[in-house]
Amino acid sequence: MIVITGGAGFIGSNLIAALEARGGESLVVSDWLGTGDKWRNLGKRELLAIVPPEELFEYLEDRRGDIETVFHMGAVSTTTEPDADLIIKTNLTLSQRLWSWCAEGRVRLIYASSAATYGDGKAGFDDDGSAAALALLTPLNAYGWSKHLFDRWVARQIERGYPTPPQWAGLKFFNVYGPNEYHKGGQQSVVAQIAKHVIAGGRATLFRSHHPDYADGGQLRDFVSVDDVVAMMMWLYDTPKLSGLFNIGTGQARSFLDLAHAVFAALGKTPDIHFIDTPDNIRANYQYFTQARMERLRGAGCPVVPTSLEEGVKAYVQTYLTQADQYR
Repeated sequence: MIVITGGAGFIGSNLIAALEARGGESLVVSDWLGTGDKWRNLGKRELLAIVPPEELFEYLEDRRGDIETVFHMGAVSTTTEPDADLIIKTNLTLSQRLWSWCAEGRVRLIYASSAATYGDGKAGFDDDGSAAALALLTPLNAYGWSKHLFDRWVARQIERGYPTPPQWAGLKFFNVYGPNEYHKGGQQSVVAQIAKHVIAGGRATLFRSHHPDYADGGQLRDFVSVDDVVAMMMWLYDTPKLSGLFNIGTGQARSFLDLAHAVFAALGKTPDIHFIDTPDNIRANYQYFTQARMERLRGAGCPVVPTSLEEGVKAYVQTYLTQADQYR
């Protein structure tokens, strides 16, 4: 039995599709579906159960010995969420409880960290999981800070020799795009947001640069297809002796202009791009550059070759965003 927290979400639902394709696993989702269309992310999947998060630990206890792996993707992931108490309760405290349960029950744990833990990137993007290396990072928002707190807590558990799950892996996701992200509203990838406007007859809107080293649209991100993300996660699942903290990206930063041009090319349209000021509420903490260092995961033997931005965007736009059924 495999439990996926946040399984109705973006990355979680794509992971479930890959696990289901393997066959043989009993898949349990722990998530809230709400009143919108989030349920559609799971509409094509065969599941053993959907468990509300507030009932998760009771469910785990009742099935102790049956559960082999927990993929912990559930989190408050909105970078502009103002309720820091809610973020800590969900992203830190719940994660600590899951770690302890998995360690006690000898259950593997693969959990979502975030590239937001790197802050403005001045300390680099090295996924060194030691307590000393993590102490050098300064996240820019409460979401990134909460993920960073858990990474640091895990590092201390390891260094002090406390019990750990038989396999544990923390995944620092960079800028992921792909199907089943539609419930995220304004937190959807820029690929989805641009494509939606262009398909409706509008133009692409990008943030103007407020940094002298970057032209408008020249801000750089490590954009990674959710298909590649899931392939890396499945490789980790198939490599149970490997534990650690790992970046999940491409290792190649590309500009928002590159991304916008890729969307227009996928739609067969001439680029029409408009720039607006970065909103005041995020301008001070805006990241101008992210790029995953991928040496650690590749050095461990991960064979996944990242899809190019152009090919990944083309596949997403043409296979999903332009179709009547946009769900995987």
